[in-house]
Amino acid sequence: MAQVEATTERVVAADAEKVFDALADYTGTRAKLLPEQFSEYEVREGGDGEGTLVHWKLQATSKRVRDCLLEVSEPTDGELVEKDRNSTMVTTWRVTPAGEGKSRVVVTSTWNGATGIGGFFERTFAPKGLGRIYDLVLDKLATEVEK
Repeated sequence: MAQVEATTERVVAADAEKVFDALADYTGTRAKLLPEQFSEYEVREGGDGEGTLVHWKLQATSKRVRDCLLEVSEPTDGELVEKDRNSTMVTTWRVTPAGEGKSRVVVTSTWNGATGIGGFFERTFAPKGLGRIYDLVLDKLATEVEK
């Protein structure tokens, strides 16, 4: 199995602390950031960063739906890690200062891809598709924190 990786980033016109707090707010802000590809959103434990357990379904394509149950940790300042209990997918959000009143948000998802021809197509197309989905999340994040 080859590891598949999708990375998206954006500079947001808001302080890193404000941006991080919005991303870590699973009971409030996070639900507002999710585009139509996410459904059945539910916070099952916690709700603010470390120790949160959150569920959603992610419809990456018309035929591919992932049932995600994510454990959230904060291994370092400015970093949220979402590990899916139902797969090998790990999504890491990193928020760092990017100048006066700005921050850089980088979201990276990795998972063990399929083998064979299916794996080739997954490695080729899945990162672009997931990148488009996370671009939508980052658009909504920017709108939310730049108010």
